[in-house]
Amino acid sequence: MSKTWWRGAAIYQVYLRSFADGNGDGVGDLAGLRSRLPYLKDLGIDAIWLNPWYPSPMADGGYDVADYRDIEPVFGTLAEAEAFIEEAHELDIKVIIDVVPNHSSTESAWFKEALADPAARDRFWFADRPLNDWQSIFGGSAWTQVPDGQWYLHLFDPGQPDFNWANPEVHQEFEDVLRFWFERGVDGFRIDSAALLFKSDTAYEDLDGVHDVYRRWREIADEYGERVLIGEVWLPDQERFARYLRPDELHTAFNFDFLSCPWEAAELRRVIDLTLTTHSPIGAPPTWVLSNHDVTRPVTRYGRADTTFEHGGRLHGSPSDLELGHRRARAAALLAMALPGSLYVYQGEELGLPEVEDLPDERRQDPMYARSGGTNPGRDGCRVPLPWSGEEPPFGFGTGTPWLPQPDNWRKLTAEAQLTDLGSMLNLYREGLRIRGGSLGDGSLTWLPSEGEVLAFRRDSGLTCVTNLGPGPVPLPEGRLLLASGPLEDGALPADTTAWLA
Repeated sequence: MSKTWWRGAAIYQVYLRSFADGNGDGVGDLAGLRSRLPYLKDLGIDAIWLNPWYPSPMADGGYDVADYRDIEPVFGTLAEAEAFIEEAHELDIKVIIDVVPNHSSTESAWFKEALADPAARDRFWFADRPLNDWQSIFGGSAWTQVPDGQWYLHLFDPGQPDFNWANPEVHQEFEDVLRFWFERGVDGFRIDSAALLFKSDTAYEDLDGVHDVYRRWREIADEYGERVLIGEVWLPDQERFARYLRPDELHTAFNFDFLSCPWEAAELRRVIDLTLTTHSPIGAPPTWVLSNHDVTRPVTRYGRADTTFEHGGRLHGSPSDLELGHRRARAAALLAMALPGSLYVYQGEELGLPEVEDLPDERRQDPMYARSGGTNPGRDGCRVPLPWSGEEPPFGFGTGTPWLPQPDNWRKLTAEAQLTDLGSMLNLYREGLRIRGGSLGDGSLTWLPSEGEVLAFRRDSGLTCVTNLGPGPVPLPEGRLLLASGPLEDGALPADTTAWLA
């Protein structure tokens, strides 16, 4: 891959707990992931991004990190992680891992030291009383009291105390963590909650000090060559969003506007245009994301009357026409693959998995569910372990009972079943990613004339992408059909269908 491989890469997100279980304990692990590397190679991805794999009490699915320089024993060992990185590289697959700089875990050595010695508390946000009325992103107060009477800040779960980035020790710690993993061959970091590091008494998002952190991180990444920094940056202000992507800061950041966009032609074009005009002046590549470990799966979301996504209103339980959602998810996949920049595929997206909305309450583990008193179902529904093969649970995920239950009707959605079905979602992704790897990725696009609810553009390579979001079939432009998300109707493109033409 070139020095700028990340500009047009297809990146596959692995939520390790739910990917593949290699030792039969019901939890995905590195052994399972390593056994499925040939599947990912055949899928056609360029890189794997892993959610946190560090030691953690799992108060928030691993985003409460107890030790940034080791591997959670349930997942494996540091030696296994190093072997995985080596094996992925042998297949020409890059490895990106999460780093979580906003907060730690109450089980970390630093926080335990802070509880034992008030003089050691400056690495976190401690105060004699809550300094404001901030609410946790997961619900409830963002302040928790410790036995000696002081309070600490946690923007997320109480098990995730926020670091104090005014302390130079915190800066040094994370610079050392970056080097630790770069020296083990990691190709980049996805930075969790990247805009939240610095706080004042009245604000905690997008304060100026954060940019100095990422300038320093960029210097470190550049020392190692061909390494990438990817920001999780949720900001509605595109001008402020673009500041994170200046040439001396992060390489890319997630495009949440596209992920949250409704299935409407005018809105999709607006978001695509806004994305391109935001990124072009600073020379940063856009990213295109349909789902991740925090988001309602596309098949369910696109089957609803309201096809948007917002964290505060997950629309859990709203009626969803899964057949319609499946058709739209296929069309959206080819649309996203055709756009210029890098692409993210969340595990199970390529299988067309729906959101699991009927999980038993006693099996739910997301702190969003617990801290909301059950009014927010949380994110477990998109984290159910993958179905690989067989006719009944655990569908080849492992030999033990999965940590979250799989629906019985997933037998037709297993990777094994879909590989032999030429019209399956899996084979659509495989063929789409194959073509994309040869002629798409980084570059630009030119919009083509279109009417009604149709998006049409041509890429630098000459490939034309047409997506019909309207109610009836529309004629296709001249060209040789390369791939379509569904069958044509007498040569016309049906509703909720995307076609690629040469």
